[in-house]
Amino acid sequence: MDARSEFRDFLTSRRARLTPEQAGLPGNGGIRRVTGLRREEVALLAGVSADYYIKLERGNARGVSDSVLAALSRALHLDEAERAHLFALAAAANTGTRTPARTAKPRVRPSIQRILDSMSTTPAYVRSRRLDILATNRLGRALLDPILAGPRRPPNVARFMFLDPTATDYYLDWERMATGTVAILRAEAGRDPHDRALIDLVGELATRSDLFRTRWAAHNVLRHRNGVKRLHHPVVGELTLGYEALELPADTGLTLMAYSAEPATPTCDALNLLAAWAATMDRNNISDSETRPTSTPRPDTSA
Repeated sequence: MDARSEFRDFLTSRRARLTPEQAGLPGNGGIRRVTGLRREEVALLAGVSADYYIKLERGNARGVSDSVLAALSRALHLDEAERAHLFALAAAANTGTRTPARTAKPRVRPSIQRILDSMSTTPAYVRSRRLDILATNRLGRALLDPILAGPRRPPNVARFMFLDPTATDYYLDWERMATGTVAILRAEAGRDPHDRALIDLVGELATRSDLFRTRWAAHNVLRHRNGVKRLHHPVVGELTLGYEALELPADTGLTLMAYSAEPATPTCDALNLLAAWAATMDRNNISDSETRPTSTPRPDTSA
């Protein structure tokens, strides 16, 4: 992932999605030869010369100031995640060429595992920036069972999402979840474009999945903080869970993911059933396949 190319392509993609009308410029009603704004229009909106903006969009971010980046963010209507991504790409482009390097494998401290284990009624796990699942509590293991069942260690959410055929059954909103997963990895790549493990993961997914490669080329970014996920668990059926992504300040790059269900809902009942199944699994200490009840079928929506 070349920093100059990433900076260039991100600016180009953001310019292409914004119409003159959205930017507050007259559309003139004529046929435009470019998708979205022209370079000269972005320069006008950002208060810089057209020549300078063209230089930036060619990937030459050397010496670009924070004030210019902020002006470009406003001109291109960037959201918080996109603005942070633009600044990160500019910083990477200004550091010069670096050889991608292996970083130390992240470790989950015993105190964090104790916190996870104390959350007995809440499915929770710790993930890395690359979406590796590094630690879970008992209910988290039960909830993530389809992801954890794969042979690769550590299990990885993105790898499951795009390379495991069961992912489209597990994620009821697969399209939305897949797009968000790629956007999370895009943001992380901007933050550290020299992370060899992340480069390898992106390369593997881009090589093996057309669906990943198409989404990666869109240059969308996302900050994963909270939201709702709809899952179909092979044991208890459909679940609609709220989630919170809690960064661990003392453990750079690690995030604790915690899920919850609205009280007195079918999901709450299903989560209680999942907890009972997980407890039985632990007590008996036998394989999943020997104790799993008959899978709950997904409802037929074809009618």
